[in-house]
Amino acid sequence: MPASPTTASRRNANAPADEDSADHLRAGIQSVEVGFELLKALSDAPGALMLRDLAANAGMSAAKAHRYLVSFQRMGLVVQDPVSTRYDLGPAALRLGLASLARIDAVKLARERIPALLAETGHTLAIAVWGNQGPTMVHWAEAPQSVPVTLRLGDVMPLLTSATGRCFAAFMPTDGRDGERIPAMLREELARLKQLPQTGLPRVDVPQTQAEVQALLQETRRQGLGRVVHSLLPGVGGFCAPVFDAQGRLALGLVVLGSVATLDTAWDGTPATALQRCARQLSADLGHRTAA
Repeated sequence: MPASPTTASRRNANAPADEDSADHLRAGIQSVEVGFELLKALSDAPGALMLRDLAANAGMSAAKAHRYLVSFQRMGLVVQDPVSTRYDLGPAALRLGLASLARIDAVKLARERIPALLAETGHTLAIAVWGNQGPTMVHWAEAPQSVPVTLRLGDVMPLLTSATGRCFAAFMPTDGRDGERIPAMLREELARLKQLPQTGLPRVDVPQTQAEVQALLQETRRQGLGRVVHSLLPGVGGFCAPVFDAQGRLALGLVVLGSVATLDTAWDGTPATALQRCARQLSADLGHRTAA
């Protein structure tokens, strides 16, 4: 049955309003986006800011910034020191940040980045976390044309002969229980390496003394990621980049590995730089801020 003229007219009358609402939803609220630039400027700053500096960093006039800051103060997002008159993030901003951090799953975030990183590097990727026995593989993604590597999920990686182990040994904080275990684990592993039977093949990239161990860890920190070439498995090279959380602690390691015939093992090669770039972005997503 055709709609009555009254019904049709109502429908036509409502249509523009519905379209306007949809347009508003797509457009968002510009004033909120503008005001957020002030909060972003505060979060990027090392400390509290004067109004003129805060406004400049947010790209707006001081008068305009002040109007937003009045509202933000009422909501507790911003506080102003009565003596210095500087502005800083308030308790409501802290609560929002803590709530967001509590909802973050570092491994889940890392797994979401794996497909793009796999396409960029063209080599097998993995994610490792610190487990009861040391750095442990918890996710694995093989590149279609990669050489198979005999590692499995749940494998605990050695500290001295794997890129993953070197990364964790170099970047784990020393003030926690796990960090305190690392020196003893390094000594035990070094002793085991010395007891391995001689095969006639030179040990490539494997430390033989405590001094060489310390030099290896210093190089790992200097380069910003762990690297091995032939030392874990003959013909295999790899990198592991650290991902840090909001407290600056090592949350996980991102790993790339493959045959040395196809994997560029240079510190500034595509696999290493892509891995580091992804790890830095993940760290930022977890709330980590690098030192100025």
